[in-house]
Amino acid sequence: MPRRAWLGWISTLLYLPLLYGLGWLTVQPVAATGLLGGWRADQIALLGTGLSFLLLLLTLPLRLDRAWGERRPWRALGVAMGWGVGLRSLLRGLLKALLLLVFVAGLLLISGQARWNGGLTWAQVVNAVLLILGVGFAEELVFRGWLWGELRQRLGGGAQADQRALIGQAAIFSLAHTRFNLGFAPMAGLLVGLLLLGLALGLQRRADGGSLWGAVGLHGGLVGGWFSLLAGPLQISPTVPLWLAGPGGADPNPIGGLLGWAGLAALLWVRRRFW
Repeated sequence: MPRRAWLGWISTLLYLPLLYGLGWLTVQPVAATGLLGGWRADQIALLGTGLSFLLLLLTLPLRLDRAWGERRPWRALGVAMGWGVGLRSLLRGLLKALLLLVFVAGLLLISGQARWNGGLTWAQVVNAVLLILGVGFAEELVFRGWLWGELRQRLGGGAQADQRALIGQAAIFSLAHTRFNLGFAPMAGLLVGLLLLGLALGLQRRADGGSLWGAVGLHGGLVGGWFSLLAGPLQISPTVPLWLAGPGGADPNPIGGLLGWAGLAALLWVRRRFW
């Protein structure tokens, strides 16, 4: 591999870790002075992550200009493609997230593995919206926006490179989110489920003509919706089988179980023409 290509791969590998490190290094001296008062360690870490994401937003235009030769970075990332396109994509993604949640929760209720306790409070609704927009946008900008495009550039461009980059971003997404301290079976379940989710999110962006907002709606809707269900309305039996609902007992992650796999596989089948 030419030296310039190696340097390109190194810059790709180091870009996000360097931003995260800068965010962490910025927060630690402030925390050491006591200016953050009684903040817990997890709150300080969250502040560092927020600063890292702010650095990402500030540096992405320069990164895309230098590494991709892209003069319209936010359009290339699928963010700025017009309000109409973005809103329609977001609503389609949210609808798919709702259908997947109804599928998983419905089968748990029908099988007797869960019980319905009532509706959501306004606080839970607001929290769900914040998760949809916060987690959904941040992670999709990184994985289906920057990372997918970065891999496509490094692999040479073209349809074949785009296909390999689609699989690559899904694999990295899976590895980045899997908990490796759960034991082999739960870990393997999460790896497979997250890989399917990464592929589904990538195909969602393709189906939306490059708009990132459909993937934001699908990803954020699943995270915010499931968290809100577990926070109140849906009480899951602590003895629910791991293979069915995923690891976590009474607070399972369905991505790692048969229900999550089946829902995501159905979504991939619906999107099969966008492979």
